[in-house]
Amino acid sequence: MLNRSFNPFPILKTERLILRQLEISDEQEIFVLRSDSEINKYLDRPVSSSVKDARNFINKINEFISTNVALYWAINSIANNGLIGTICLYGFSDENASCEIGFELLTDFQVRGIMQEAAEKVIDYAFKSIEVKKIEAFLHKDNQRSLQLLNKLSFIKSHKTDETNPELVGYYLTI
Repeated sequence: MLNRSFNPFPILKTERLILRQLEISDEQEIFVLRSDSEINKYLDRPVSSSVKDARNFINKINEFISTNVALYWAINSIANNGLIGTICLYGFSDENASCEIGFELLTDFQVRGIMQEAAEKVIDYAFKSIEVKKIEAFLHKDNQRSLQLLNKLSFIKSHKTDETNPELVGYYLTI
């Protein structure tokens, strides 16, 4: 059985980042992330059309955290003290001792190694604290930046496909 007790919320720190729980005060940055056409290009989700959409999303995510369904971190840069992206663990399976990882980063902060730094910390937390044995990721086949990141993180291409979207490719990482 996985160790899914997310209270208190696990704040994670790296050299350049603080990974913390989303707050309503993040609604503007979440709106920017969820409405940016470049960021959402490969994501199968509705685009936020207002700050109210972002606020509702934050409330929904925090409910998932409080019920131990998912973990969703705001990625804050220590240098500028603002939210620059998010990273999450979700789709937990006690039976398979697994979960999925997802991430997004404001375009101004991409290609700086920030997401790799955040993901390494989250992956370490997933394996050591939650005690998953496998982390999966499903990405659009044309999302080269995310595919490169997964390769840097030693993810392996899976033969598993997403039945709902054949454009997605699966990757996994095990201990």
